[in-house]
Amino acid sequence: MKHSNPPTSDALSLTRRHFVKNSLLAAGGLGLSALAPGFIRNAGAADFGKPEKTDLTIGFIPLTDCASVVMASELGLYKKYGLNVTVTKEASWAAVRDKLQLGQLDAAHVLYGLIYGSHLGIGSQKQDMAILMNLNANGQAITLSNKLLEAGVDSGEKLKAAVASKDREYTFAHTFPTGTHAMWLYYWLAAHGIDPLRDVKTITIPPPQMVANMRVGNMDGYCVGEPWNGRAVFDRIGYTATTSQAIWKNHPEKVLGTTKAFVDRYPNTARAMVAAVLEASQYIDAMSNRAKVAEIIGGKSYVNAPSPVILDRMLGHYDDGKGGKWQDDNYMKFYADGEVNYPYLSHGIWFMSQHRRWGLLKQDVDYLAIARQVNQIDLYSDVAKMLGVALPASPLKSETLFDGVVFDPTKAADYAAAFKIKA
Repeated sequence: MKHSNPPTSDALSLTRRHFVKNSLLAAGGLGLSALAPGFIRNAGAADFGKPEKTDLTIGFIPLTDCASVVMASELGLYKKYGLNVTVTKEASWAAVRDKLQLGQLDAAHVLYGLIYGSHLGIGSQKQDMAILMNLNANGQAITLSNKLLEAGVDSGEKLKAAVASKDREYTFAHTFPTGTHAMWLYYWLAAHGIDPLRDVKTITIPPPQMVANMRVGNMDGYCVGEPWNGRAVFDRIGYTATTSQAIWKNHPEKVLGTTKAFVDRYPNTARAMVAAVLEASQYIDAMSNRAKVAEIIGGKSYVNAPSPVILDRMLGHYDDGKGGKWQDDNYMKFYADGEVNYPYLSHGIWFMSQHRRWGLLKQDVDYLAIARQVNQIDLYSDVAKMLGVALPASPLKSETLFDGVVFDPTKAADYAAAFKIKA
């Protein structure tokens, strides 16, 4: 893996531009009194109109990237925007999907591709869904077992040779069929000549159960969010084969998701949620705040993992478990001057293109039209403008992943069909 120089990152500069040098954490706990004046410009619930619904339940899965949803509560930011929010830990992504569709959750920290899968009726009842904003970029990984490492499999190329030998069945886990982790895992395996649908077995496991399942030998590798990759290294049962940012630099990951019916019925409430989470995102992106954030989200009510394990990779301090250590400039980001949070239409199109590639989506669709239905760019832009958060010039952008293949969002059908390994 390529090692990078110590960062001069967007997040580090945020510390200077957006935050005071002293900690925003008061001795008696967290609250609005801890926020510095000018924390975010023009902030105030009145800007968005009175919330139509004030009592909300927002779900999350125990992962480091739930931080902005959780910290918006811990910092009192939901209350600042007139909302009374209960954040609830959920057992699996399938549970999040079902509770969103049934209205048992008003919104959730959720996988990007899960929202599109629900909207398109892949593996579940079809229901119109909405992405209010992106929550984070980077910070996921693919972990392989130390048993493979002991057998000399220390790279994707050697994994290809091992799988090709057909000495046994190889099993890999992801967290949800249409989710980001499945797409990163499939993309990485296929780029190394391994067909994830034919050459290996893939299973679905909730994120917090990944480490325990690898410990008892239920799989050879998995793709999941942090801290469950760092935890495998910490427990000496697995090593980091690659990070998701090495697959796609600054890729989109989790979103603040809900149903389209919720947005239509409660638009002011949706804007208030976005505003609160945007402020939390700014707070987390200040590196000086991340130790406290890791301590809070590491608690039993949230991620339930040792805060040092969470913090290391939040700071970009990587140990791959096989002798490699480096400072990664492209660690998990939550704001980066708003670039992280904008719900690019092209991001939604990319996930749909991969769903098509792997046969989850049975035929090509009007990719751009569907992305416009799901990604609430107008609503997000309203909030961003009121808060002085930068917006991009276009909701579409091309991307190049680690294999050098260029994704043009205006040619999604051709992109999906061009891969040699596909369903």
